[in-house]
Amino acid sequence: MAFRRRNKSYPFFSQEFLIQNHADIVFSLVIFILIGLMFEATAKTAILFIQPQYNVSTLTPDGEVTLYHYGWKDCATVLFYLFITIILHAVVQEYILDKINRRLHLSKSKNTKFNESGQLCVFYLVSSLWSFYILATEGYILHPSNLWENYPHSHLRFQVKFFYLTQLAYWFHALPELYFQKVRKEEIPRRLQYISLYLSHILAAYLLNLTRVGLVLLFLQYLSEMGFHLSRLIYFIDETHHKMFELWSVGFVLTRMVTLTLMFLAVGFGLARSENQTLDWEAGNFNTLSIRLLVLFLVCSTQSWLLWKFFRFQLRRTREYRLEQARKRAAAKQQTPRALKRDSVGHHENGVLKAENGTSPRLKKLKAP
Repeated sequence: MAFRRRNKSYPFFSQEFLIQNHADIVFSLVIFILIGLMFEATAKTAILFIQPQYNVSTLTPDGEVTLYHYGWKDCATVLFYLFITIILHAVVQEYILDKINRRLHLSKSKNTKFNESGQLCVFYLVSSLWSFYILATEGYILHPSNLWENYPHSHLRFQVKFFYLTQLAYWFHALPELYFQKVRKEEIPRRLQYISLYLSHILAAYLLNLTRVGLVLLFLQYLSEMGFHLSRLIYFIDETHHKMFELWSVGFVLTRMVTLTLMFLAVGFGLARSENQTLDWEAGNFNTLSIRLLVLFLVCSTQSWLLWKFFRFQLRRTREYRLEQARKRAAAKQQTPRALKRDSVGHHENGVLKAENGTSPRLKKLKAP
């Protein structure tokens, strides 16, 4: 199964060989794990990679329900779905983005940004729809108080735990993709910046049992970022379209405000009113004053930093626009032709006095007395 066209063959295990065939190599590893399910001796090990672990069956009024909590075995599951994400990344790149790039004939720098926005736009679209579905089915939209009531939320439904595992798998997969996609050194710090921010926030929500609040925050963040990358894709297709960026700017600021409000409401007030505020590692209770302040500081500092970067970019863009308009006005003044001097009789052309109708003026003859 080849994901990329091979115009040139490289030596085995060379750098170019690994980059060109990384999706095929990872696909072979996935097949190897799936084959392990067929044999009794390896089935228990293979199932660690495929199925979420730490399930607990509980009785509810609706019947028996299987819930999950986290543990170190989740690392194997994240690793397996990291492989799946690398394969899906290659499929989207090969069969969607590369075909569009060949039609657009973009430059190398724009091509890199187009691929980045295309990949992230697909991920944000799927994740935002998935998270909204979970929020709707779990009843968090109609009953916002469920976000902090009955904390700790150490036992998760399958769809919630699987969502968080796939989120971790995607953002961990973004690290080797920097090597596979041959990202320029100038771009690596910026990408590492937002990858580390996503990983730190998702891990904090997952390990501190703040998964319900984390779902809402991820939905808002992914919806905002999808708007930005969709605007950039439209701009690359037609550079005259700028209105999408204006709409995204409004949505970006609103997302930051809603995120800060929700965090203060859920963590600052909701969890602060909880009766159980003692640290309990076994029960998964991290509702203490110091941890709440740490979580609020992490989220608020991130949102403030994003707003600061946004406003600084907008101010710089406004200054550049004004300078460009000033240069255009100055150039337009220099290109205006100078008006020719005219006298009452006519005007001078090539040193000869011309009348208004183009003929040389004649002096009237005086009649003899």
